Amino acid sequence: MNAPAAPAPKGSPLRRLGRPLAALVTVGIPTVYVAAVDPGAPGHYPTCPVLLATGWWCPGCGGLRCVHALTRGDLNTAAHDNVLVLVLAAVLAVFWLRWMWAALSGGPTPRVSFGLRQTVLLVLLLVAFTVLRNLPPGVALAPPII
Repeated sequence: MNAPAAPAPKGSPLRRLGRPLAALVTVGIPTVYVAAVDPGAPGHYPTCPVLLATGWWCPGCGGLRCVHALTRGDLNTAAHDNVLVLVLAAVLAVFWLRWMWAALSGGPTPRVSFGLRQTVLLVLLLVAFTVLRNLPPGVALAPPII
């Protein structure tokens, strides 16, 4: 799953920090908006088109509420809203921290590559999560109804 690390970046530490900091801003701006505008309040965000069309929770349903809860430090609510988004946020945070450390220390940039096998496994995970959260045994995985 992990590809060989890229060669160590050259340049000043400030220059090496450019990309990880740009990624932080790219994710941070929408996160600040979601923190400020409660997704649980009606009228601020559109309803999920998959939910409207099928009545099923998609893998992303509850994701905005999960991020909103995370920005408030409420891990329990975040996990209840969408545990998959919570896990993804943790994985991305660890990867970003490794990227920052590599930029600060001048080490090689960490790389992640997805082959066919990893892609198929990810799709199967998303399908299984979607089906399970829409069946009675997996009701705990479904976000609360607003």
